[in-house]
Amino acid sequence: MKNLVEELKWRGLYHDSMPGTEEQLLKEATTAYIGFDPTADSLHIGSMVQIILLVHLKNFGHQPIALVGGATGMIGDPSGKSDERNLLNEETLAKNVAGIKRVLSRFLDFNSTEKNAPVMVNNYDWMKEFSFIDFAREVGKRITVNYMMAKDSVKKRLNGEVGEGMSFTEFTYQLIQGYDFYHLHKNYNCVLQMGGSDQWGNITTGTELVRRMNSDAAKAYALTTPLITKADGSKFGKSEGGNVWLDADKTSGYQFYQFWLNTSDEDAEKYIKIFTFLDKETIDGLIAEHKQAAHLRILQKRLAEEVTIFVHGKAVLEDAIKKSEFVFSNFTLEDMEAEGESFFLDIFSEFPQPVLKKSDLAEGLDAVMGLSDMTQIFPSRGESRKALAANAVSVNKQKIQVESLLKTEDIFFGKYILIQFGKRKYFVINILNE
Repeated sequence: MKNLVEELKWRGLYHDSMPGTEEQLLKEATTAYIGFDPTADSLHIGSMVQIILLVHLKNFGHQPIALVGGATGMIGDPSGKSDERNLLNEETLAKNVAGIKRVLSRFLDFNSTEKNAPVMVNNYDWMKEFSFIDFAREVGKRITVNYMMAKDSVKKRLNGEVGEGMSFTEFTYQLIQGYDFYHLHKNYNCVLQMGGSDQWGNITTGTELVRRMNSDAAKAYALTTPLITKADGSKFGKSEGGNVWLDADKTSGYQFYQFWLNTSDEDAEKYIKIFTFLDKETIDGLIAEHKQAAHLRILQKRLAEEVTIFVHGKAVLEDAIKKSEFVFSNFTLEDMEAEGESFFLDIFSEFPQPVLKKSDLAEGLDAVMGLSDMTQIFPSRGESRKALAANAVSVNKQKIQVESLLKTEDIFFGKYILIQFGKRKYFVINILNE
């Protein structure tokens, strides 16, 4: 077997593992699983590390299992959380489980007939008939409260370091996740659980259950990935518009592409190893090339291309590149109208969107006042006048002056006026038909 752990280490995808994990992966084709909690009906890029880990596992000849937590999702994982999660009703949970299954199926072929074909399971299938008394006798008996309380995710909550304590419901989470490992070990010969470093406590509870519910000789291993952060220490996976989702109806292909394109040099150098499948030689070459001419953003462009193709496919990438080039081209209002409203909104929806009434424009609205008092595009009339006098403001890509008026004729698609200040600062004025 090729050395998966060595691959994960140079890519920055390795945080920790139990003794013997690397040896097990080198010795034979190994079945391993990662769990996904159905807290939403899709997955965002915060889950990409675990998806990529499953793909690497498959590519290295091992068998990946993706577990969707229909049962554990009813409780909520306390790991890294300061407060109790709101419990989801069954209808919402079922919708979320279906959504996550759909997303995961884009990256792993669960219908494959290969020997190490990926498998998808839902822990609700084996937990739904498990009575509380049976669970307490068969599982609860194996792990002491002392052992459970020693876990960081529990200790911090019980000591009052974060939140207001922990309910019994959340306290049992690690036992249920641990039982998942036992079930998969017994029924799928799964000997490795993987996840983010915040899951170490839950994962090691699972390895203990595997041993205690079988025999001390039972093999069970753990491997975790680091939690990804930005170079400035802020949380990875958020844009100004919120989560960056893996579904195009939540985060468009263009917005997805832009997220990666806008990463810093330092982050791009890290992310291209983590989020692409390019080999070391290629990545080292790209990094060296980028350092010779950082202004060309070679790393960011290749990162954005590779990740967008992986998640959305080549056609979406081509559309995203077209839209990116359009923004910084000398496009006209006619060009934009020819492309259509959805094309326009995809590009400009994340820019600030002040509002004006259509009646405000009926007799022509003084541009100085309209761009300051009424839309706050500029903080004062003085700033507005200064920008206009400097020939730095455009309405629908046409330069305007201090004496210009905003008119109803400026409205396009029946509801917008596009304001540009400088080269890259855009505002979309929404026109209300009042």
